[in-house]
Amino acid sequence: MEVQNVNKAFLGIGSNLGNRRENLMVAIRRIEEVTGNAVSLSSVYETEPWGFSSETSFLNMVAGIETSLSPGALLSAILEIEISMGRIRGNRQYSSRIIDIDILIFGDLVIDENHLHIPHSHLHERRFVLVPLCEIAPGFIHPVLNKTISSLLESCSDHSSVLKL
Repeated sequence: MEVQNVNKAFLGIGSNLGNRRENLMVAIRRIEEVTGNAVSLSSVYETEPWGFSSETSFLNMVAGIETSLSPGALLSAILEIEISMGRIRGNRQYSSRIIDIDILIFGDLVIDENHLHIPHSHLHERRFVLVPLCEIAPGFIHPVLNKTISSLLESCSDHSSVLKL
C-alpha cells in the first residue's frame, strides 16, 4: 500500500458579492471534496476591501487543510472551484468577487514562481488574513520571515477594520 504525503496548508477565503456567508460555506465544502480535509476553520470576519474601493465589505476566513496534493495541483483545484462558483477574473488586480481563495502557507515550503507564491507574498501585510490565521495557527512560523503568525499580526502596519462576526 502506497503512503501519500499529507501536507498542512492554510487557505484564505473571501467574498463580497452575493450571499457572502453562503459563498464561504460552499467554498469550504468544495475545498474538502477536492483537496482534502479542513482540519481547522477560523471564525468569519467582516473586513474592508483591500487595494480598491467597494460599497460592500468582504467576509473573510481561513481554513487549515490537510492535503496530499502538490502546491501546483492545489492551486489548480482552487482556481477550478472559483470558476465553478462564478468567479470572473478581469484585468484589474483587485476588484469585487463572489469568491477568492488564496494559498497562504503550504507547510514550510517556499515557492516563488510566475503564478504561485508560497507563502503568499502579502500575507504579513494584510490584517484580513492575519487575524483569522492567528485565530487557528498563532504559533505557526512563517517560513521566510521566521516569525510566528501572532508576531506578524502585532507588527502589521495595516490598520483596516477586521470585525469578528
